[in-house]
Amino acid sequence: MVRYTLLRALMFFGVMALLYLLGLRDRDQEWMLLVLSALISMVLSYFVLGRFREESTQRIAEVVERRTAAKQHRGQDENAEDAEDEGGVEYR
Repeated sequence: MVRYTLLRALMFFGVMALLYLLGLRDRDQEWMLLVLSALISMVLSYFVLGRFREESTQRIAEVVERRTAAKQHRGQDENAEDAEDEGGVEYR
């Protein structure tokens, strides 16, 4: 996931440097430089970084599945403890 984010940032700055070298240097063109850099890098990253995006998505899905399974397991343990408490000796 860090790799994908880093590659996206590098792509943005690479596009921004290219547009700067192509002539978007004036003070009144700074907003255009930023907007065009963002738009172009988004389109490029969609096509160029697809493999890295899929890897990141799979890793996130695995983490979510592990957390869900751990949470369910903890819930079962707590239910078993509650059942033992209900059938056990009552403390006063």
